[in-house]
Amino acid sequence: MQAQASRTAPALSPRAVLLIELALAMGGFSIGTGEFAIMGLMPEVARGLGISEPQVGHVISSYALGVVVGAPLLAIFGARLARRQLLLLLMGFFALGNFASALAPDYPTLMALRFVTGLPHGAYFGVAMLVAAAMVAPQKRAQAVARVLMGLTVAILVGNPLATWLGQWGSWRLAFVLVGAIAMLTVTLVALFLPAQRDEPRSSPLRELRAFNRRDVWLALAISSVGFAGMFCVFSYMAPTLLHVTGVTPGWIPFALAAFGLGGILGNLLGGQLFDRLGFLAVAWLLLWSTLVLLAFPLAAESPWTVFPAVFAVGTMVSLSPALQTHLMDVAAEAQTLAAASNHAAFNIANALGPWLGGLAISAGFGWTATGYVGAATAIGGLLVFALAWQARRPGQAPATPLVCRD
Repeated sequence: MQAQASRTAPALSPRAVLLIELALAMGGFSIGTGEFAIMGLMPEVARGLGISEPQVGHVISSYALGVVVGAPLLAIFGARLARRQLLLLLMGFFALGNFASALAPDYPTLMALRFVTGLPHGAYFGVAMLVAAAMVAPQKRAQAVARVLMGLTVAILVGNPLATWLGQWGSWRLAFVLVGAIAMLTVTLVALFLPAQRDEPRSSPLRELRAFNRRDVWLALAISSVGFAGMFCVFSYMAPTLLHVTGVTPGWIPFALAAFGLGGILGNLLGGQLFDRLGFLAVAWLLLWSTLVLLAFPLAAESPWTVFPAVFAVGTMVSLSPALQTHLMDVAAEAQTLAAASNHAAFNIANALGPWLGGLAISAGFGWTATGYVGAATAIGGLLVFALAWQARRPGQAPATPLVCRD
């Protein structure tokens, strides 16, 4: 319960809380780098395995599908484990999956390994958010969760360009070795800094499953799955678009990734602020902005002078993440753990859907920039789902109270 969570906070000094948040954020940094690094190394992976770049897009989709499958299942099956133990197991498994990916001899093996590696992704974030919220006073929970999620945002700005540079300098396999090493560092930090708590609250899988089966929850997840796909559609094929359409050299790709990361950090901040002002209506404005950005991308990709601002603008679509996450917390009631994990599953449905649709358009001969138009179509699809969710709201309906910890 929340009261139990708040009583645990004084037992930890501010320094201890900071170290635990750093450890948890390091896990987010590892996961974010591992998820997106292959997008910047698409040409290198294609050459190394003798496959086409759209096939590498399917490898990205395979990881995303692993997140979709693993997030709810591991959140349910791990509900009875101590959170410290579950975090160590999830991150250790993630490390092994990345080390194995670095050794993949062929395309089918890499596809399978990326699926397996994606399984702990959503459950890790769900549990990490609960741990972060339980360490502090109730009125500071959102700030603690934001600090942990900052690891994922920093991965877009720093981790992905670093992994891309390493893969271009040596081999794309080194990028997965780097991610595995960061994951093992996370295991070490969590083991050192996060104390075991025998009296910590345990979640009830049956209670969460019952509360999870709500129309508002499913519509919120549907908006994430469809509306976010456009960003992944463009971002997944950004490297070959820069090479084949814009005409830049491979050395510019890390700078494009950094531009995307800067856009993501700005979007993350503004998305939360907009939701605080407009509530659920902010999601509609952000989806409209996403549609305009994606429609402009194909034209902007023709010139080096316009493509980098366009990539920055695509990065601002991350603003959907805090807005949708907060709305989901409002409507999830007692299904907070399952909802937190499933929200990352929904984002990774988008991560699977976007590259798949983009790959179909490219393979059909519409060109690399077709990803912008395909992405805009998915953003419009997200707007349609939003309209259904907005209409489905009962007049005067108050949001459900977000519950961070339940027993």
